[in-house]
Amino acid sequence: MWRVTWISGKFKPDGHFATVDGVRLHYHSYPAASGDQHAPVLVFLHGASGNAYDMRLAFLETLKGRYSLLFIDRPGLGFSESQSNGRSTPGEQAKVIAGLLEKLEVSNAIVVGHSLGGSVAAAIGLAASVRVRGLAFLAPVSHRWPGGVNWYYTLASMPLIGTLFCWTLTLPIAERLASCAITSVFSPDHPPENYLSEIRVPLLFRPEAFRANALNITSLKQAVTEQSKEYRTLVQPALIVTGTQDSVVWPSIHCEGLLTSLPDAELMVLDRAGHMPHHTHTQEIVRGLERLISRVMAGQGTDSRSERHLRALERA
Repeated sequence: MWRVTWISGKFKPDGHFATVDGVRLHYHSYPAASGDQHAPVLVFLHGASGNAYDMRLAFLETLKGRYSLLFIDRPGLGFSESQSNGRSTPGEQAKVIAGLLEKLEVSNAIVVGHSLGGSVAAAIGLAASVRVRGLAFLAPVSHRWPGGVNWYYTLASMPLIGTLFCWTLTLPIAERLASCAITSVFSPDHPPENYLSEIRVPLLFRPEAFRANALNITSLKQAVTEQSKEYRTLVQPALIVTGTQDSVVWPSIHCEGLLTSLPDAELMVLDRAGHMPHHTHTQEIVRGLERLISRVMAGQGTDSRSERHLRALERA
């Protein structure tokens, strides 16, 4: 218990808060210094076991001032509250995040999602297709995969016993395994210097956050099984990024599945990159995002979205 109190005392939110459908969300917002007022806002969604500081660490220095940027703690992680009744599917998260975009009057967004955040990005594209003009998927989870998830996520997500597990064992175990887990997820690349401290990794070890993360992960497979049936209606221009050495998600399932389903997608394959390409191949991804922004802006004010939507419905 004292470690939980210490973590809560050491790490304080330094962004903004907004309440959407009873859920208090934490986010960082950076306006563009100048430029085209019609340029889209880049909205960044982190993956599992993370928070907004991960995507901010990767992209803020390069993109700050050039575009309007929004980095969001997904519900239950970072400093954002969990959704009620254990709701944790990409679709449920998308409703709240789309509500945040509406509250912030973001009507022209490109949503960039990493890993599990990619499934949430797709769900937002489906739920708020008028507001979301483009999508970028970085090493995404998007489709059903063989096998299950790690046992400790299954245990942590269980009623009653899961709560007990999160309040007694997850913090000391997770603190000891964190460095090895980070090394594994970055492999064959290496994490940035001071990565664990920069992303405030102990925030994940709090019992409520660990359980929220576990609920995200254990509900994901069934959720993307159903959600992927709708991907052909995602007519927004899209960028899909994968590394050839990603050992966390299977590019042959997720990225190739998205490329097959999405009507207007570009695939970027990064040779020998692992599961964290936004940190290890940032400049290549930024160039891909710039191409995506150009595609989105070229399509504004035309009938191309409506035409693509009709073609997508015909194929669905």
